[in-house]
Parts: sequence; C-alpha cells; structure tokens
Amino acid sequence: MQKEKRIYWIITVIGMALIVLPSYFAPQAYLIETIHRLSFPAYFNLELDICKIVGAVIILIPAIPRMFKEWAYVAFGILLLSASLAHWLADGVGKGVAPLIPFAMLCVSYYYFRKLSYAK
Repeated sequence: MQKEKRIYWIITVIGMALIVLPSYFAPQAYLIETIHRLSFPAYFNLELDICKIVGAVIILIPAIPRMFKEWAYVAFGILLLSASLAHWLADGVGKGVAPLIPFAMLCVSYYYFRKLSYAK
C-alpha cells in the first residue's frame, strides 16, 4: 500500500504541475495569440486558469471528499482531450499530441486514486 501511495502522489503532483504551470511560465503574448487562433473569447484564458487552480487544489488536498475529486478528474480529462482536439485541428498533429501527455498522467493518477480510495 505504501508503494501505491508514493506512486499516486508523485504522478499526481507532476500531472497537476504539467496542467497548471504552463499558463504561468509560457510567454503571455503566446498564450493570448493561441487563444485568439483557436477562436476562443479573450476572457477564456483567465477562466481556464482559475478552473485549473481550483481543480488542482481539489485533487491535491486529501481532506476534500472523494466525490469532488472524481468530478475534478472528469473536468481535467475533458479539458485535456478538448485541448488536444483544438490544437490538433488548428495547429496540426504535433501540437495536438502535447495535451495527451498530462492526460496519460491524469489517467494513472486516477487509477491509483481509485485503488487507494476504495481499498479501505
């Protein structure tokens, strides 16, 4: 059980970092241009950032009930698959594959979350 917990926390923290941090370390002009190129409204970037932070907090804080964590995993899954499709259609296959990396980590994290949560 200790090994599963360690794997869960390592994968989860890295996955959340891959989802949340690019919004803060990528050049702002690039992010604005990408949002415009994908034909999203200008406020979408702020909305997306807020939702990513809230979702990461929900997943990373152990005291939050399982149901909220389940919904946060679902929301991140939809976010990453939608991002993959949007970038694939607008920028090509190479950019469309990039969101699938944190999606794969999210899937592994969710697997261990379920394994640890429901094994009790």
